[in-house]
Amino acid sequence: MNAASALQKAIFERLTGDSALIALVGAEGVHDHLKVGSHRPGISFASLESRDASTASEAGEEHFLTLEVRTGEGGNRAAQDIAARVRFLLDDADLALDAFVLVSLFHRRTRTGRDAKAKGHGAEMLFRAVTE
Repeated sequence: MNAASALQKAIFERLTGDSALIALVGAEGVHDHLKVGSHRPGISFASLESRDASTASEAGEEHFLTLEVRTGEGGNRAAQDIAARVRFLLDDADLALDAFVLVSLFHRRTRTGRDAKAKGHGAEMLFRAVTE
C-alpha cells in the first residue's frame, strides 16, 4: 500500500465512522468514488494528487485531496452543513495510517454552489496532507 492509499483509507474510515455525519448523508452516503446515480446527499473522493516532499533525512509526500459533497433538493444549506461536519472531522485530524505517519492534514478551501446538471447543490473541499 502506498501513502496516498493509506491516507484515503483512513479518511474513509473517519467519515463513515461518524454518526453525526451519517445522520446527514445516510448509511450509503460516503463513497470512495462517484457512482452513476449515486446516493444523495453524499460525499465522494474526487481526486488525490501526490507529490514528493522528501527531505535530506526523511522520505515524505504531500497530498492534495478533493472531496465532493452533493445534495439533491436539500439545497446549499444542506451542502454547507455536510461540508462543515467533514471539515470538523478532518481538519488537523490525527489519523492512523497503515505503514505511514500522517504529519499534517489541513483544510485549504471549500467552494459551495448550485450544480445545474445534477439538479442540486454541492461543495468541493480541498485538503492538504503530508505523510512520511
